[in-house]
Amino acid sequence: MANVVVVGSQWGDEGKGKIVDWLSERADVVVRFQGGHNAGHTLVVDGKVYKLSLLPSGVVRPDTLSVIGNGVVFDPHAFVTELERIRALGVEIGPDRLKIAENTPLILSVHRELDGFREDAASSTGTKIGTTRRGIGPAYEDKVGRRAIRLMDLADQETLPGKLERLLTHHNALRRGLGHPEVVHEVLLEEVTSVAAQILPYMDRVWKILDDKRRAGERILFEGAQGTLLDIDHGTYPFVTSSNVVAGQAAAGSGVGPNAINYVLGITKAYTTRVGEGPFPTEQDNEVGQFLGERGHEFGTVTGRKRRCGWFDAVLVRQAVAVNGIRGIALTKLDVLDGLDEIKVCTGYQLDGEDIDYLPASQGAQARVVPVYKVLEGWKGTTKGARSWNDLPAQAVKYVRYIEELIGAPVALLSTSPERDDTILVTDPFQD
Repeated sequence: MANVVVVGSQWGDEGKGKIVDWLSERADVVVRFQGGHNAGHTLVVDGKVYKLSLLPSGVVRPDTLSVIGNGVVFDPHAFVTELERIRALGVEIGPDRLKIAENTPLILSVHRELDGFREDAASSTGTKIGTTRRGIGPAYEDKVGRRAIRLMDLADQETLPGKLERLLTHHNALRRGLGHPEVVHEVLLEEVTSVAAQILPYMDRVWKILDDKRRAGERILFEGAQGTLLDIDHGTYPFVTSSNVVAGQAAAGSGVGPNAINYVLGITKAYTTRVGEGPFPTEQDNEVGQFLGERGHEFGTVTGRKRRCGWFDAVLVRQAVAVNGIRGIALTKLDVLDGLDEIKVCTGYQLDGEDIDYLPASQGAQARVVPVYKVLEGWKGTTKGARSWNDLPAQAVKYVRYIEELIGAPVALLSTSPERDDTILVTDPFQD
């Protein structure tokens, strides 16, 4: 049986939550391998809505083991709040069903505050990134700077105070420079110790658990956050997230070898959206963009921020297919396009008068690219709720086939509504 990595092929918000939940019925383990609680996954199961930020999407399935890997930055207080909220919806989650890697770095209040200080300062100069202000970036900085507080540190009360002191030496210097008061050591110590007893029962050696599961032939589903165009290396830098989100990170962010990954599934929206600042070649700041946003309910799960909307960009997705090694895509939100007279697809770019078939790495060049469109006939029928190809209007099928041709990857799954069962399976990634 194959182990599958699910990645977003655009700027995130492609509908990964539903697809991971749908696939988790075939999986024994679901692993979250990067990002933090800035991610937002919305699951709709039997009419009940679950909004997840930090918890893996598999938690709503009673027979699935959920894992938070070391590639995640982990806010302990946000975790406890989310756990209580999901339990209130009738989902039973305990240490037997959820494991957190012992070496996962923590997000603390100093990270959230620093995130906000920087965004506020950048707003006055027009250089803000558009972060969620949840401390994700500063927490990753401390991880790389070798001063992070990791989950295992909460279990060692003798060494924890010294590690917090080292962390505050760095953060208090930054706070002084930004004109903000320093953090008192005892206050930060109380912050982390107050929640330790609620979290430590979930701590485990995730790398060992996953190795045992793999050797036993169990199927593992690796789940990331955000999308390829937000990757710290391969995205629209600097308007990106603070971690690697591409498929290769699944190995490093969970403690398995690359040979444990058999299939990469790219979640791909039938049009394009992004949140925050940065280039967006096919953005439609007009009635088309408003139509897509309203029909697609394009508001952030975590922040509630309105998403920018535009036509499908085959250049970006084709690039994501190459960078991730995507073997098949799950095409989502096709039903949002129902009723349009015509639909445009970006097939290439022009940069300074020359045709190109890739997104340049340079921020300046990204801002100058002009999309080249192919206009397709829309369809008057509905795709919403379709569960077989025969249920789709002919023009909708042509649209899907054209996308496959442009991006160089087949559609493995087609999602036609937020409901779990409104999914057309073409190729089962676990059986491929």
